[in-house]
Amino acid sequence: MAKENDAAIQAEGKPQAEAKASPVSAPKATTAPAGNATASAGVDPNAPKRKKTPGKPPRRGKKLRNILKNIEKRVGDAGQIPLKQGLVLLKQIKRAKFDETVELHINLGIDSTQSDQMVRGSVPLPHGLGKTVRVVVFCQGENVAKAKAAGADYAGSADLVEKIQKENWLDFDVAITTQDMMPQVSRLGKILGPRGLMPTPKAGTVISANADVAAAVKEFKAGKVEYRSDKTGQIHCGVGKLSFDDQKLVENITTLIEAVRGAKPSGIKGNYINGIVLSATMCPGIRVTI
Repeated sequence: MAKENDAAIQAEGKPQAEAKASPVSAPKATTAPAGNATASAGVDPNAPKRKKTPGKPPRRGKKLRNILKNIEKRVGDAGQIPLKQGLVLLKQIKRAKFDETVELHINLGIDSTQSDQMVRGSVPLPHGLGKTVRVVVFCQGENVAKAKAAGADYAGSADLVEKIQKENWLDFDVAITTQDMMPQVSRLGKILGPRGLMPTPKAGTVISANADVAAAVKEFKAGKVEYRSDKTGQIHCGVGKLSFDDQKLVENITTLIEAVRGAKPSGIKGNYINGIVLSATMCPGIRVTI
């Protein structure tokens, strides 16, 4: 009987001994998966991932790729062609639904790093640009009424200068100023200069004391364009709309090219005009000869 009691006591005490021999280990720290971190930050982990890369256009469809490929092949096979044939081809490859602007790009053989070889000027096109040109005139006294009567959209003096400075108002395409207003308009150089709106005598937008303000306004409203060579020695200028008759476009283009030829700097040797490319807003360039 005593042996049975000793065996029962040993059986009851064995778990306690084992518990003392193997102490309870502390729970291991678990690291939360990355999805929990986004959930704690307020982002839904089940939301679809953003596939569009910023600044990268979506992939073109097969139909559009074939259309563009055929257009590029036609232009490449045509090579360098006369101006009238270039206009015919330009209208044939038109695919946009709006009335595109016809553009002329002239490659000049100038050194753009030399200030005396800068080509700049303005010329009135015989048939205009086919669009409404917003003109602002900085003038004083009687010239304000003359400018508005000639078709200027805005005309004034210190009030317009202050409006541009304080409100950054730029709702116009051409800025014209009289000579007596240049001291005030010159303060707008940092605002108008980078946008190509600063009046300058070379572009015909600074009117001398004896000149007619109304005549200058009418020329720009009718379609007087300004051309200027960029850092790469190129001139880019609109010459009308694709809906114009071929003859009107030819006359506008010829007028612009003759004006560029007349503005040739005296220090240039060799070829002055290296090439001419005709294009539209949504059409590739076509090399033409004149």
